[in-house]
Amino acid sequence: MQVLQVQLEVGPDPAEVGRARRWARKRLAGSGIGEDEPLAETLVLLISELVTNAVVHTGCPAVLRMLFAAEGGVRVEVADSSDRPPRPRHAAGEDTNGRGLELVDGLADRWGWQPEGAGKSIWCEVDRTPEAAAVPGEGVSSPGRVRC
Repeated sequence: MQVLQVQLEVGPDPAEVGRARRWARKRLAGSGIGEDEPLAETLVLLISELVTNAVVHTGCPAVLRMLFAAEGGVRVEVADSSDRPPRPRHAAGEDTNGRGLELVDGLADRWGWQPEGAGKSIWCEVDRTPEAAAVPGEGVSSPGRVRC
């Protein structure tokens, strides 16, 4: 399996989320995934959620990576310097936040997280073939605190 990886450094500012989405759209188009394909919109939404979580909940810079497999699947990773594990929340009906990881779980074929250096990486994968089964990923639990 051959993989092409691209990455973007993201600053600890919520405005960086829009920049990450624009960057991702260009990279997806460059990889042969048309912007009108449902896969592209799904990946941009996943990227938006993961980058938002990194910059809002850690206040630290992050690195966005996209890995394109020769078979057509895409893996998105967002690494930050916080060793605090992600905590899925369950938003109530009128809540304006707290749905990010629920969206990731519902849209990605697989997702999870793992320690990376002094921090962590949260990842998700989307298969290009519609018949692929969705299996939620499992993370490694690790207590921690935010460190930039």
